[in-house]
Amino acid sequence: MPEPRTVMIVSDHTGLTAENIARALLAHFPAQPLLYLRRPFTADVAAAQAVHREVCALADRGERPLVFTTVTRADVLAELQTCPAEVFDLLGPGLGVLEREFAMPAVREVGRHHDMHDSEAYLSRMDALDFALATDDGVGDRQYGLSDVILVGVSRAGKTPTSLFLALQHGVRASNYPLAEDDFERTGLPLPLEPWRAKLHGLTIDPRRLHAIRTQRKAGSRYASLEQCEHEVRRAERLFQRAGIPVRDTTTASVEEIAAGILNTLRRR
Repeated sequence: MPEPRTVMIVSDHTGLTAENIARALLAHFPAQPLLYLRRPFTADVAAAQAVHREVCALADRGERPLVFTTVTRADVLAELQTCPAEVFDLLGPGLGVLEREFAMPAVREVGRHHDMHDSEAYLSRMDALDFALATDDGVGDRQYGLSDVILVGVSRAGKTPTSLFLALQHGVRASNYPLAEDDFERTGLPLPLEPWRAKLHGLTIDPRRLHAIRTQRKAGSRYASLEQCEHEVRRAERLFQRAGIPVRDTTTASVEEIAAGILNTLRRR
C-alpha cells in the first residue's frame, strides 16, 4: 500500500467546487490513499503565504502534496504556484479559453461560481429544502400535490438523504414516504400515495445491506434482523411492480447517482 498523499483544497470561498473536482479526478486512483486538508477563504496573499508554509513543512518531511485551487486573484494564485507541490489551477485554464471564445474578459470575483449571484435559483433551492424537510418520512402528505417527486421505500433505503440532495443541489421538491407493515397488507398503494401515482419513485436495497445499516441503528432488534429486512424488501418490490412505478437500487449507489437517475426519469416525463 503506497503512503497517503496530502491533498490540499485551497479556495478563496467555501472550497466546495474545488473539493468536488478534486475528488472526481482522484476517484480514478482508488489504490492511492489520500489525506484531505481544506483551506477555505484563502482570499489574500497573507492567507496564501500561510498555506505555502504548510506545504513547505510537508515537503521538509519528504512529502509532495497535491494542491487544488479555485482562487481568482492573480497575486494569491501566484503565491500558491510557488509551493513545492503539484498545483492544479481549476479555473484559470478554462476561463482563458472562454475569454477567447467570448472575446471579453472574465469577471474574476471571489465566490462568483456560487449560486448566491443568482438569487432566484438560490431561493428556489432553499424553498425546495424547506419543503423536503416539511414532507420528510411521511409527514406533510397533504402537501404531496406540490411535490415534484415522492420517494417510496422501506426504512433506511436512502429516501431522506436523496430528498435533501435533490432539494439542495437541484431545487427539486422531493417528498418521501416510508413503507410500514400496514402498507404491506394492502393490495394497492398506501392511501396517501394513491392520488400521486405519476410522481412516485421507488427505492430498493439489498436486504443484507439493509440489515447492516439497521444493525448500526438498532442492533439485535426485530427491525434490524435479516429476516425482517428480506420480508420488507420483497414486499416493497412487489408493491412497486404492481403499481408500475420506476425503481432504483440504492445498495451500492451514492446519493449523487441515485439523484441523477431520478432526475433523468423526471426529465423523460
